[in-house]
Amino acid sequence: MDRPREKRKRGIHYCLAGGGALAIPVLSLSLVRLGPTGPEIQRQSVVFGTVIHGPMLFEVRGPGTLIPEKVEILSAQVACRVDQIRVYPGAWVRPDTVIAELSSPELEQSARDAHWQLRSAEADYKVNHLNQQAAVQAAQAAAKEARAALAAMVHLRNEGLIAELEVLKAEAKAEEVNGRLNLEQARLRLFENKDGQAAPSLARLEQARALSQLKERQLGSLHLRPGIEGVLQYLPLQPGQSVGAGQILARIAKPLPLKAELKIPETQAKDVQIGQPVTIDTRNGLVKGRLIRVDPSVQNGTVLVEATLDANLPKGARPDLSVDGVIELARSPGTLQVARPVQAQPHAMSSVFKLSADGTTAQRVKVRFGRGSVSQLEVLEGLRAGDQIILSDTSPWDDQDHLRLK
Repeated sequence: MDRPREKRKRGIHYCLAGGGALAIPVLSLSLVRLGPTGPEIQRQSVVFGTVIHGPMLFEVRGPGTLIPEKVEILSAQVACRVDQIRVYPGAWVRPDTVIAELSSPELEQSARDAHWQLRSAEADYKVNHLNQQAAVQAAQAAAKEARAALAAMVHLRNEGLIAELEVLKAEAKAEEVNGRLNLEQARLRLFENKDGQAAPSLARLEQARALSQLKERQLGSLHLRPGIEGVLQYLPLQPGQSVGAGQILARIAKPLPLKAELKIPETQAKDVQIGQPVTIDTRNGLVKGRLIRVDPSVQNGTVLVEATLDANLPKGARPDLSVDGVIELARSPGTLQVARPVQAQPHAMSSVFKLSADGTTAQRVKVRFGRGSVSQLEVLEGLRAGDQIILSDTSPWDDQDHLRLK
């Protein structure tokens, strides 16, 4: 009686098993059709960019300041003391304007010593010079006397009054005196020759004169003068302050002409070269210029560059004014490009999210970027013209390969 019931139960089990086996591939096919899963984001919360092909201007941007082209730095030549401040920063000064009065008793004493050493060396040189002139004159007189004696001996020999030996003695005496005259004249030339080798007394005189002139210049530097016409920018001095040799005393700058000093991020400075065009934004107008210097070192992640300014500056332009500069690196008549995604850098691989054809999903892809400009990047690999990518910051989804857009 129970066998038919057991057969019916066994048949039901077989049907359920077969139905389950059939449902598995159907479910798998449905999941494949649904596509990849991922977090859902609002379309309005991200910014998109489209890859295009066309002409491109490669540029880099950097902040900076306007600085004077002509700057004079004054430093202390000797250790001294500040007695009086006559001019303060911000004032217009001329080359002979006395900015501050300094003093140094030690320098004043050494200057006096150098002066008297010079007077002594001058006197010594004059005495030696006169002595040498007297020696030349004495040698000239002796030579003249020897020539006269030789002539007399020759005459007497011709008359047969003396032997030939006496004439030979007179000739030897004349040659000796002439040699001494030549020697004394050569010594006199050493005294008077200032271009070649000099006599010891002249060398001592020149040494004493150079030392005295040095001390005089150092004494003059105690009356602190700018040497150029301009604005006194910096004066870190106070009356009564002691100053060491070599310490900076003041900085003077000519207000015009000005140049721009820019800081370019090291990742974008690879293609920056001297001579490239620059546009400087002074917040009150644009000024064209050209790069004249690129610092070979990197400081705090930036490369320092300088640019001259070709045109007249707008009103309000002055030293230390904050500006922005754009350096033109190159131009391309046609290249694949896209707006710069966040965190993407020129000449580097980066991952971005590319939108699907229907725009409902975005898939992470690897892209190689080339040169860059202020707002665009050249695309070398990974994208084609017409592709759309997410430009916004996608770091919250670094662990995701797919996004769903709502």
